[in-house]
Amino acid sequence: MKLETTYQSNNYPIIVEHQALDQLHPFIKDYQDVVLVVDEHVYNDWHETLDFITTENKAHKLVIPSGETTKTLSYYEKIIEKLLAEQLTRNTCLVAIGGGATGDFTGFLASTLLRGVDFIQVPTTILAHDSSVGGKVGINSKHGKNLIGAFYRPKAVIYDLNFLNTLPYTEILSGYAEVYKHALLNDIASVKNIEAQYPNEQALASLKDIEYYLFKGIETKLNIIVQDEKESNVRKYLNLGHTFGHAVEYQFKIPHGHAVMIGIIYQFIVSNILLNTNYDILHYIQYLKSLNYPLDTIQSFEFESLYQLMLKDKKNNQTGVQMVLLNAIGDPQVKHVDKAVLSQAFEAFITYFKK
Repeated sequence: MKLETTYQSNNYPIIVEHQALDQLHPFIKDYQDVVLVVDEHVYNDWHETLDFITTENKAHKLVIPSGETTKTLSYYEKIIEKLLAEQLTRNTCLVAIGGGATGDFTGFLASTLLRGVDFIQVPTTILAHDSSVGGKVGINSKHGKNLIGAFYRPKAVIYDLNFLNTLPYTEILSGYAEVYKHALLNDIASVKNIEAQYPNEQALASLKDIEYYLFKGIETKLNIIVQDEKESNVRKYLNLGHTFGHAVEYQFKIPHGHAVMIGIIYQFIVSNILLNTNYDILHYIQYLKSLNYPLDTIQSFEFESLYQLMLKDKKNNQTGVQMVLLNAIGDPQVKHVDKAVLSQAFEAFITYFKK
């Protein structure tokens, strides 16, 4: 399966299929230098394949820690100085091979190295089906997640579904949150379909027909970002569940998708209060439990500390916290939410999880 962005210029292909990695060589063969930036866990599982690619393309290989630990200013400084020591030219391509954090970090390196070199996304997780598309790259700050970054398009996204065979279930859960989010942004039929396909842990762990839902998720995101690449309008809809979710993720250091799923539940509660919707909160909580999302940290949540983190969200303006809320499934909107409503929703949220 192949998609192509539809900007006015500088478009890039998105290849989603088994053995997609076989198509990497034509994209990198003409660069003077190629640097594979590889998640250490991915390298452990796929070192024979990746060593072959390194040798075939006379590429440099840089194995980095897995996850968000790379997305700091101190680690960025260490790695960019290491790359500069190699005396690379602008005819260089960085290839991000890993999950969302690896793609974010490598893309930010590429956007700043010698004022910008090319990069290619090779996502290896379900979560990265979302983060690898759209050209948002960056690292974290002590003030919050993804606050240092850029809009910088890759030259290609090569999504080899074979990588998913080695994913632990916790990574499947993390990625599924973004797939489910895209269904919520589409329509009620999409939500019913995906819930029927993956009603419990056993079904989700099987990843049966996951390529269909990944393709639909990427398609949903593309339809939004070609309208609003720089997140001034409708692209903000893709942050559904992220205002509260990012705060939870940053404070409790839990996987991104786990936090987003919690943020989606919180969003439903805020919508019921602010928009007079009538979402069945217990249905969505039960669905999370049926998939075996770890929810133990919720008992440690305190409103004020999470509220202070929500105040630093990138969607905010001078009026305060802005949240993506669902007026109905498939009908997102960005609304200002004052502290009183957020606090009321938080109390209800904690109560629901005690039931």
